[in-house]
Amino acid sequence: MAADSLPAEPVRFLADVMLGSLAKWLRILGYDTAYDNRIRDREIVRRCVEEDRVALTRDLRLTERRLLRGRCLLIRSQQLRRQVSQVLEFLEQPVPSSLRSRCVRCNRRLARVDRESVALRVPPYVLRTQDDFMQCPECQRIYWCGTHRERMLEQLSRMARDSPGEAADSAQSRTEPR
Repeated sequence: MAADSLPAEPVRFLADVMLGSLAKWLRILGYDTAYDNRIRDREIVRRCVEEDRVALTRDLRLTERRLLRGRCLLIRSQQLRRQVSQVLEFLEQPVPSSLRSRCVRCNRRLARVDRESVALRVPPYVLRTQDDFMQCPECQRIYWCGTHRERMLEQLSRMARDSPGEAADSAQSRTEPR
């Protein structure tokens, strides 16, 4: 996808029951990724059509659903790093440097909050060493840039570089990026 042809709205995903870890990592990357580990194929199709989402699935039969044509990406690998690599290649985007925009638990967009409002809900060391906090408006989970952020960025960079041939083959399999 060329930079001048980027969609006005970012791609939104719905991961099927086999891709919970992928959904979590896409949320870490800031992508709107719906996930429910009890969702059935019929519901996936309905939500993708109604919510303008791309289905992420390892189920070849699901990709053959008429209503999902152009709205489905068949994930070929069972390895998480290759799954992330495939989605990033499909999007034709590098790993973003900002990781804290969505809640990994419930997918809601995070809101910036002040230190005082979370003072009683974070460990004392975190309160002493951090100034920047985000909170999920849905589940109230609190996020901050701890030492894990650099490790996550490093891991994501490895994922983005991983297995470009496999990702290219599977990205062509069922749909085109918007």
